[in-house]
This record gives sequence, structure tokens and C-alpha cells, in this order.
Amino acid sequence: MHQALYRTFRPETFDEMLGQDHIVRILRNQLKTGTVSHAYLFTGTRGTGKTTTARLLAKGLNCTGDGERPCGECEACRAISAGTYIDVIEIDAASNNGVDNIRELRESVKYPPAVGPYKVYIIDEVHMLTTEAFNALLKTLEEPPAGVVFILASTEPQRIPQTILSRCLRLDFRRVSEAKMREGLRKICGKLGVKISDAALGLIAANADGSVRDALSLLDQCLSGGDKEISRKEVLELLGTSGEEVFLELTDCVAKGETAKGLTLLARVLDDGKDVRQLLRDWMEHYRSLLIAKYVDRPEDILNLSGENTERLKAQASALSLAGIREGILELSKASSEAKWSTKPRVLLELALVRLSAGAEPDAAGDAPYRAERPRMKERPETAKTSSPDLSNADERRRAEPEPLTGRNAASEPGEPGEKTAPDAAPETAPVAVSTAPGDPTSLWKAACARAAQEHASLAMLGETSAGEDLSGNVLTVRTNGASASFMAETYKDEIEEILGDIAGRPLRLVIETKRETETKKKSAEDLAREIGTSLGLSVEIE
Repeated sequence: MHQALYRTFRPETFDEMLGQDHIVRILRNQLKTGTVSHAYLFTGTRGTGKTTTARLLAKGLNCTGDGERPCGECEACRAISAGTYIDVIEIDAASNNGVDNIRELRESVKYPPAVGPYKVYIIDEVHMLTTEAFNALLKTLEEPPAGVVFILASTEPQRIPQTILSRCLRLDFRRVSEAKMREGLRKICGKLGVKISDAALGLIAANADGSVRDALSLLDQCLSGGDKEISRKEVLELLGTSGEEVFLELTDCVAKGETAKGLTLLARVLDDGKDVRQLLRDWMEHYRSLLIAKYVDRPEDILNLSGENTERLKAQASALSLAGIREGILELSKASSEAKWSTKPRVLLELALVRLSAGAEPDAAGDAPYRAERPRMKERPETAKTSSPDLSNADERRRAEPEPLTGRNAASEPGEPGEKTAPDAAPETAPVAVSTAPGDPTSLWKAACARAAQEHASLAMLGETSAGEDLSGNVLTVRTNGASASFMAETYKDEIEEILGDIAGRPLRLVIETKRETETKKKSAEDLAREIGTSLGLSVEIE
């Protein structure tokens, strides 16, 4: 009968341990100096070596070999590995979690070791014990008989009572790094006579997420086909994930606004049997790689990618803006979270692609119009930073009156063409026409929202959920329909003010009010008018 790799290659000595050097150093020193604790708590994520280390400690306590313990060769070490050593008792707390099971344990603890110098109790998944069982264990755990050692193992230490935690020496197991994981897997493949590429090893280590057992299980699946050579492509097929080239192409489609091409590519990938949720996670990981490649000189030291794909990733990252990368991570993170509970996760993935590509439109010349290549908004003129004029003076009010718009920002009226542009020169930004007089706050606000949506796709609906209320001098008052629209306008207020100044030809200050605030002000004005009329003996009617 075939034995799983994680059982076949279970470490027999501390030297064979993969990772957890900090714990190995502590236990070796305790065995050497005879300062072993009476109770331990091993905590950490799955597959990091908690049970294996517990058995190694039990071997070290009962080892009869010469030199460093455990030797892995003596009769006691071999018996413990085989599970036949009478003085090492392993208990699964998930199925023996009652107070009666702990009472039986307390009775057996009274008897001294039968073979070796120590009797060792390994209680796995100890957090599954009931409250009554924990209480029954307290006294025995605090003061066990001579020659008895308790080793508790748990993946959820927060569920263990503090009364138990305070009685144990706690050792936290960390996730194994990908570099050590690859090194260990390469040694195992060498022993099995299997040739495996570095890219395949890196992919297995990355998907194991720090768990040695998960890595060995993935390797076992790759070897189950009988092949003596394993490539990255075979690992991708096994895991149901897609290669980096797919995400490079998908991200290109998003950046260029080629929604139809992106949906077609997505359909082809999913038709090959790829898992939708895994695809979402991997695409989000690609955006994370773009973020690292954008700011790290040598991203290959951090990312698990081939040299060719690393160069392509760096080229794509340099062309994308930070805002575009951020939108990709946030949008895919949201879709991935919702996909966990959805019966149609594919629809969420397609919607995420459409929303990401909605803010990018193809350039007329056909070049790659990454968002970072679009011209930035003009710097706000210095006059924008000056204080507002005193409008109480008549001359100041006249000077603050809106000036007619000119050039490419002027309204398009019949017979009055705007500023001409050379046929071979593209405008800096798409012209936004204001179809009414310059003093019309509604058109001015809609034009500003349309311009802002070119830089931030999330502002596309702001023009529909808000309206220009009043334009007095250099102050534009805007009324929003709800808190979300108000928050969005406040978030991008500085950039929108730059756009307003660009359209109007002079600095404008933006004042944002919610619909409820406007109604409250109107009601207050009506109440004040009625009070004044009453004091004068007049009847005031508000239309």
C-alpha cells in the first residue's frame, strides 16, 4: 500500500526538520542540559511540524543512543516512529474531548513509565476539549508525577483557557519560507529519482502557503501520474491555476479598455477547466506582483517568476499607474470575497473585468493607452491659493463675475467654432463642452464630473447623484443626494477644483452640501421670515 510522502519523509532527527530553527534550538538545549519542562504547548498553522516535533521530543527524552538525542537509530527511536512505544501516548482531543476521557488519563498518569525514563502524553487538537475536561486536567497538568511530560498541540490557541496556557511552555511554529520549502522538496525529489524544474518547485511552494504537509501532498499528486519529470505546466494543470502569461494579457486588456477581448480571453481560460475563485485569487496576486515590480529594483528576489515573465511584469508595471494597480487589487479583492458565497462566481469575475476596463479607452492611434500615460491634470494656478475676494464691495462683486469661456473650453454654439486643433496633434484631454452659459452651475458641475471620471472611474456616477446648486463669484455650491456621493466629492475635492478652474478659466472653490442640509437651511430661512413678519404684525406667506 502506498504511503503518503508527508508520512514517508517525516523527520527522524532534529537535523531533518524543515524550518522552525528557533524551536529546535530550544529543545536541543533543554535535552542537553536536562531542563525539560513538564508541559509544552505547540501552536501554529497546519502542516508546520507540531506533531512531528512532539514525537522528536519524546524520542529525545527516551533515546538510548550515544551522542546527540534523538539519534533516530536506537530501539526506542524506531519504536516511537512506528507508534509501538508503550510510554508515548498520543490522544486525539477532537474525538476524546469529554471529562470522562480526561479522568481516564489522570488515572493512567499515576503509573510510572514502563520502559523508558519518561512517559509522554501528546494531546493533539487540544482546543477541542470541553470546559469540564480542561478543568479536570488543570491539577494534573500543573503538578504531574515525576517522569511525565505533557505536549499539547493546537492550531487555535485562542480557544484554550488561560489557566491551561499559564501552565505550559508555549512554542509558536511559523510558516516555512518558500526558499526552505523548495530546498526540502528538491532533496526529496532527488531521493525519489524525479527531475523537477525550479519553476515547478516554486509554484508548489507558493501554493503550500508555508505548510510542509500541503507541499508534500501537492508533490505527491504530481508524482501520482508516474512521470519522472515534472514541469511548471503540469503543476498548473494539477492546481487548476493559470500561468502568468494569462494575467499579463488580461491586465493588458483592462489597461487598454479592450473589454470584449478581455471577456473572450476569460471565457477561453474558464472553458479549459480553471477554477473561478482560484483565478480571482491569482489575478489579485498578479496585481500585487505589479505593485512590487513597480517599486523594487529586483522583484525576482521576492516573486516566484521566471526571468522572462519578470521582465514582462516590470514593463507592464512601469506603464501602469499606482491608482490603476490599486483599483485592480481592491476590485478583485471585493469580487473574491463575494465569490465565496455566490452560486455564480463567474459573473462576479466578469463584472470585475468590465468595471476595471471601463475607465480605460483605446487611443485613436492604437498605442497602449495605460492610465499612467494619460496627461495629468494641470497644476492649479497660484491665484487659486489666494483668499476669496470681499464680495461686499460692489467693485469686487463686478470683478468676481464669471468671465466668458474661451478656446477649447468654450460652449459650442452654431456658427462659433471653438479653438482649432492641428489635425495631427491629439488634445491633452478629451474636451468637455459646457452647453450653457458660464454662470450655469448645473452644466459646469456635470462637465467637471465627466472630466474627473476619465482619471478616476469611481467618479462616473457622481454627476448623476449630485447637482450644481449655485455659482456665486468664485464659489460653486453642489448638492449631493446622499452620504456616499458627498464622501466621494469630498475625497476628490482638490482634483475636482482643479478641473473646475480649468473649465471656467479662473479659480473656483467647491462647497459640498447634502440634500438634507439644503432642505434644513431652506426650512430655517422660512422660519426666520415668519418670525420677522410676526414681530412686525405682518402675515408672511412662503410659496
